[in-house]
Amino acid sequence: GGLILFAIFSLVMDVFKIGYYSSFYSCLSAIKIIYPIVQAIFVAVQTYFLWISAKDCVHVHLNVTRCGLMLTLTTNLAVWMSAVTDESVHKAHSKLKKNMTEEIFRWLLKGNLSISGMRSSSGEECNCNSQICQIFKNGYFWLYPFNIEYSLFASAMVYVMWKNVGRFIDHHSHHIHRLKFRLFRRTFFVGIVLGLIILVSGLGVLILYEVQVNSSTESSKKSQALTMYYIFNIVCLGLMSLVCIGGSVIYRFDKRDMDRHKNPTRTLDVALLMGAALGQYAISYYSIVAIVASTPRDAISALNLTYALLMIAQHTFQNIFIIEGLHRQPP
Repeated sequence: GGLILFAIFSLVMDVFKIGYYSSFYSCLSAIKIIYPIVQAIFVAVQTYFLWISAKDCVHVHLNVTRCGLMLTLTTNLAVWMSAVTDESVHKAHSKLKKNMTEEIFRWLLKGNLSISGMRSSSGEECNCNSQICQIFKNGYFWLYPFNIEYSLFASAMVYVMWKNVGRFIDHHSHHIHRLKFRLFRRTFFVGIVLGLIILVSGLGVLILYEVQVNSSTESSKKSQALTMYYIFNIVCLGLMSLVCIGGSVIYRFDKRDMDRHKNPTRTLDVALLMGAALGQYAISYYSIVAIVASTPRDAISALNLTYALLMIAQHTFQNIFIIEGLHRQPP
């Protein structure tokens, strides 16, 4: 389901890219227009393939299957690196445009335009002046994160398929546990309501924060927006840390045994979980170093320091809770 969701947005992004690049067909190389078309075909074919084959344990043509899956995996990683690079370059150019005049910006980018295909053979730049062109341009840059997540999603699923090639499963040793979702019984409904409240509140705080910081020129309003943003996140991280600690404590009273069987999917889940947490740990660490070394120390700095420390604590408790849950036998 997640793969299909990200695939749909990736296809929409490719449509926007095709429309954007088609506006410059006279000054672009053909490969710039062909690339999003080929990528859209790749996304559609791969999504269909994973939808029908993700649970297969192949036992014929093992070497050919492993080779094909590894080629697909490396292709997804290449697409992921390309998307990350394009998005980073776009953000860097946007910041340069804000801090420099248009003439200086064009002069600095003159050597890079031929590489990106944004200059014609006569040396003139491709200008995006029409309204529809701006819509296509802004649209596909906003959709880049979905394409990045799709590539990572697909890479993870292809890796699990690669690990499952030639694997035998003892169906007698594993119990099939079907989850029964009861919305209005016990405490499931309470959890859903609290989660939706946090989600909606978070979106509201984020929108207010972006509006106040980007539109307001008064430093007092920006400080108020930062204070609101940090306080909300500190409260959320504190609640999440307490809930994860409570879940780990409940596990201690659970009579179920730990599942020690070899499971490629679970191993990948743990590796991705820890790998993703390392990035957040690094961001929090550098934030702490910057806050401690900076002067003067005001209320915003104190809130930022608390936020960074709670982020480390929350990710630690959450990872422990999730990893313990992954190794539990079904009821």
